[in-house]
Amino acid sequence: MIEGHGGELALAALQQHGVGELFTLSGGHIFPFFDAAVKQGVRIVDVRHEQTATFAAEGMAKLTRRAAVAVLTAGPGVTNGMSAIATASFNGSPVVVLAGRAGQQRWGAGALQEIDHVPFVAPLVKHAATVTDPSAIAADVNAAVVTAQSPHRGPVFLDFPIDVVYASGKSELPDPTMPPRLEPDRDAVNRVAQIIAAAQRPALVVGSDVYWARGEQALRAAAEALRIPVFMNGMGRGLLPPDHELAFNRTRGLLKDEADAVIVAGTPLDFRLRFGSYGAAKVVHLVDAPEQVAGHTVPEVTVVGDLARTLELLAERHADHQEWIERLRDIEQAGRRADRELLDSTREPIHPARIYGEVLKRLDKDAIVVCDGGDFASYAGKFVDVHQPGGWLDTGPYGCLGSGPGHAIAARVAHPDRQIVMFMGDGAFGFAGLDFDTMVRHNLPVVAVIGNNGIWGLEKHPMKAIYGYDVAADLQPGCRYDKVVEALGGGGEMVTRPDDIGQALDRAFKAGVPYVVNVVTDPAIAYPRSSNLG
Repeated sequence: MIEGHGGELALAALQQHGVGELFTLSGGHIFPFFDAAVKQGVRIVDVRHEQTATFAAEGMAKLTRRAAVAVLTAGPGVTNGMSAIATASFNGSPVVVLAGRAGQQRWGAGALQEIDHVPFVAPLVKHAATVTDPSAIAADVNAAVVTAQSPHRGPVFLDFPIDVVYASGKSELPDPTMPPRLEPDRDAVNRVAQIIAAAQRPALVVGSDVYWARGEQALRAAAEALRIPVFMNGMGRGLLPPDHELAFNRTRGLLKDEADAVIVAGTPLDFRLRFGSYGAAKVVHLVDAPEQVAGHTVPEVTVVGDLARTLELLAERHADHQEWIERLRDIEQAGRRADRELLDSTREPIHPARIYGEVLKRLDKDAIVVCDGGDFASYAGKFVDVHQPGGWLDTGPYGCLGSGPGHAIAARVAHPDRQIVMFMGDGAFGFAGLDFDTMVRHNLPVVAVIGNNGIWGLEKHPMKAIYGYDVAADLQPGCRYDKVVEALGGGGEMVTRPDDIGQALDRAFKAGVPYVVNVVTDPAIAYPRSSNLG
């Protein structure tokens, strides 16, 4: 039996699942959660905007492959977190949002921040509810964590009236056991293996859900047994190291015209994957739960079940596609050689690729790369190799800017001894730049590299191409974002010449504080979006 106020009951349930930190912004409705965390030694990371708290929880969930928690105060605390909740939904991130709520005894009388959150949060989460009984808190929080982590994963929302969470209750500590994972249909897996064996030019596209299934070993075994080229997107990056003979990136553009079988594992058939259409190629979809089955297209085969297990079963079969592999490898290597011209560019104004050329020289293999932006951050998908699972954090298919500072905060909390490098557009900085203050206050050093072209690059160039003019697409040229971070207690500098980028990065990596390298880039350069799978 456990007994205590609502915050203590909730925290006892969370700790059973390994939760050791809360991301939050203070509010009187949620004080009991803070009191419980202080008493139990659970880390509290308080930020400057609730979107960052929720993005940080999503980043922590991604990095640890477990549930993570954002605690939001009532009313605007919840509405401020909505975009990050939506991002967690699109990304299948098991974020548990615990929120304050006006008291139930005077509900309807017009208390401070009185609003019913559940109806507008419910469409974005797997489960949303109000907890009205103190003695039910531990069981409801435990169920929320289990639901968030069960395939297909996603955020869960609970709010707690102030007169409930401050009250005392008593209950048994619930069983934290997760339900068994779904076993894939062997006949369907055999059909997939037959398609791969019969194909001359197959490809395996691996996404985030394989990462969540801890499928890196099964992926390697399947790829090597079937001799199939592997392309990775999202959190799938790093599941197969980039120097593995079957890992490819630069040649993904060939799939739409040349592949005769495309096996997509653990990622939706969305805009990043041509909506599941690859010309005459047979498309196979491997998903972890029935709700992930594509509704807009009918693949040749769909397999539903634990993705690691599906790959293990595929690894029992054998095939060979050496001629195709060698052709892709030749083109891949030629592409990497061609990249050097951009990565080493000496042109002025600075080509954004030169920034990546300098960062790559200094990036550790276990570094965590955070991407927050459109035009500038898109280059990371092409140029940055991820060597280990969990080394990549981006916005995901929802494309919500402002995720970077929260993700970077989580990365430093989860991995205090690894490099954390955040690539930001100058537009993205405006969404959550003040949370560099959070990094300073909590001693969370991060190297942030801003590609400062003074425009909304993914909007300005297309709008001008369509209409002959553009509006609402310009930012302040050469804005001193580095000075903003300095004022918040961090460090930074602005770079305008390509030969100065490397030295600025060296100072950033040695600084020991949140540090911005603010690089002014050429606004005339438009990123070729078609080359980035995401």
